[in-house]
Amino acid sequence: MLVFEKDIQQAMHHNRYFVKPGQTRQPLSTIKATIKTQLPKAKLLGLTVYNDPERSIEASVFLPDKKGKKEGRPAPGNSTGERKGGKADKPKEGDRANLTVMINPYTGQIIEQFNRRETFLYSVEMFHRFLLGKRDSVGDWVISISTLFFLVILITGVILWWPKTKAIMKQRLKIKWGGSGKRLTHDLHIVTGFYTSIFLIIIAASGLVMTFKWANNTLFFLTGSKVVGKEDFKAPLSVYQPGVKALSPELALASLSDNIANAESYSLKIPRDTAATYSFSILKKGSAEAATDVYYVDQYSGKIAGSVIYADKSLGQRIRGVIKPIHTGSIYGWPTKILAFIICMVSLIFPVTGVMMWLNRIGVGKNKKIKRVRGKMEVVPA
Repeated sequence: MLVFEKDIQQAMHHNRYFVKPGQTRQPLSTIKATIKTQLPKAKLLGLTVYNDPERSIEASVFLPDKKGKKEGRPAPGNSTGERKGGKADKPKEGDRANLTVMINPYTGQIIEQFNRRETFLYSVEMFHRFLLGKRDSVGDWVISISTLFFLVILITGVILWWPKTKAIMKQRLKIKWGGSGKRLTHDLHIVTGFYTSIFLIIIAASGLVMTFKWANNTLFFLTGSKVVGKEDFKAPLSVYQPGVKALSPELALASLSDNIANAESYSLKIPRDTAATYSFSILKKGSAEAATDVYYVDQYSGKIAGSVIYADKSLGQRIRGVIKPIHTGSIYGWPTKILAFIICMVSLIFPVTGVMMWLNRIGVGKNKKIKRVRGKMEVVPA
């Protein structure tokens, strides 16, 4: 389900994500004003705009709860901190959002607002990641350690599978459908295991990179790259000009017009204070969903104050940046999504055939069975 999460959401809530194209788009400052008018207590954190004329605009909003508390919740789906033997870094208030507002880019009107944490697929994700617990909960550790065991089983399975001769190799590359039940179980386990092992190793390893600091560091070590964290980078600041009003979003965007024209989408973060800059994350057409170029624009002059270009990053940083799309199979769109879905479905064969092979190995069947003897499970004559 998570492989096709976006597709499922868009199919179930088509009117939320798609609009009828109009003649002209409303300025982003108008979109910003609309949110302020209709949600006066809300704080707009950022906007995501698509070049697809049928796509609506997504606004990330922090809205205090009914009790008036000022703390928000971490933006859903954006947790990338690794476990460090403790907890991941807690995001600052300005980086949090608890509401997504969908807006028609042609009329400027709000289509719908929702909290992703209250959706069914978010619960599916939390079950997948933490067994409905939280980070560093028992469920989190059960999933993490199980994934580590799964990776070890996959690697050792390939080692055990590797044949000594070409004749054995041919036998292990195809399923003998006309064989006995034991032979079919054996072939289903080792043949499908071989064909899917490399993909499952990538899926399991990428999950560990997002979970454990040592796995993240291993990625950088293997790629010969320096480990770079969020704490190693500070966004440039605007040159404060007393008495000068900050530029509107569309004027701040003017210096990046050429980059935007060739983009699939771009996200902008509103400056949190008078010293901050506008932050624009631009996703080029055909790029993986997280392979963005980030530009920082002075909120007073409109000049580019700095940038972080994806292509200029080290190999380790580039791979780390797309670990989540690799893990979910969305990195190259529908082809890899379908591949990831098939691989995950086929992998359900392994625990079943593995147990069946183990039962055959210990002789459970015609002549033996498993029975509780003096409080223990033992194999005894049938």
